[in-house]
Amino acid sequence: MKRIYSTHNAKADALINQLVDTFEGNEDAKLLKEMLTSVYRMGEDQSATGDLKIINSALKELQFAFRLYRPYRDLRKVCVFGSARLKEDHPAYQEAKKFGKLMADAGWGVITGAASGIMRAGHEGAGAEASFGLNIRLPFEQEANPVIAEDDKLVNCKYFFTRKLLFIKESHATTLFAGGFGTLDEGFESLTLVQTGKSDPRPIVFVDVEGNHFWTELLAYLKSMVEKGVISEGDLSLYQLAHSAEDACEILKNFYSTYHSIRYVREILSVRLSKRLSEESVDLLNQEFSDILTSGKIEQGVALPEESDEPALQEYPRLIMNFDRRSYGRFINLIERINRLGA
Repeated sequence: MKRIYSTHNAKADALINQLVDTFEGNEDAKLLKEMLTSVYRMGEDQSATGDLKIINSALKELQFAFRLYRPYRDLRKVCVFGSARLKEDHPAYQEAKKFGKLMADAGWGVITGAASGIMRAGHEGAGAEASFGLNIRLPFEQEANPVIAEDDKLVNCKYFFTRKLLFIKESHATTLFAGGFGTLDEGFESLTLVQTGKSDPRPIVFVDVEGNHFWTELLAYLKSMVEKGVISEGDLSLYQLAHSAEDACEILKNFYSTYHSIRYVREILSVRLSKRLSEESVDLLNQEFSDILTSGKIEQGVALPEESDEPALQEYPRLIMNFDRRSYGRFINLIERINRLGA
């Protein structure tokens, strides 16, 4: 029997239920009650002031950001990461600016850390309408750039962990231009979350520019990690290297050319497609990717009954499979194959 999450105080539980019941027609009443119960429990536990400050600030930041991004959820967005210290005369700055424009022209939004350098370049290229900012409050280096500073699509974050959560949750791709510790942190966050299945598959692209091969040594080291036995050969498929803004733009657009998104329904993986594949193509997928299935085969079908809560996606064809939930590099290969077969 499943335990009910409660305060273990009948009067408090009744007050929480009464409060949530004022939100008429809310389908997530259970979740709201559990959130309020957690707040009560922290008070009952006499949690330290510092702990309460962390919860309070994080909750307020996330609530504000979720409300801000809600009208833009259907817009594809790319994170542009890179150094705040690079100036306009740096080739990576100009390439990031070009990339921002290419993605905005393709109908995408561009999310950056909202500061100077590469972040400003991405916003300058995209323009204010297509720009989104997640600024981090620091005593140095991190004032919002003039493109986004007065824009309603700017969130100022106190904590890096809420900011990194928002970068991943509200975007569909990660691009890395020349950068320092912060860029590496954000890039490896994306790699780790995709590698472990904690985020949906996404293109992760290291962007070099002609005459400035910034990522060469790092990518060589990543390959050496396979030989050292700390990552698998398949993990190298989690990212790609682009040699120009145009190259990076094409990688992102191709990733979502036929593949659309995924959703798990218990142990079943539903892969949404923007167009139906031929039966011959599905047969090829089964021949080439049977190794990532726990049982059965890949079958083409329609939305599962449990997906009815996303009406905008009902008409998309599906590939239904029992994915092993560990071969995420191979799953990226599957997406690339789906896109080639659907071209």
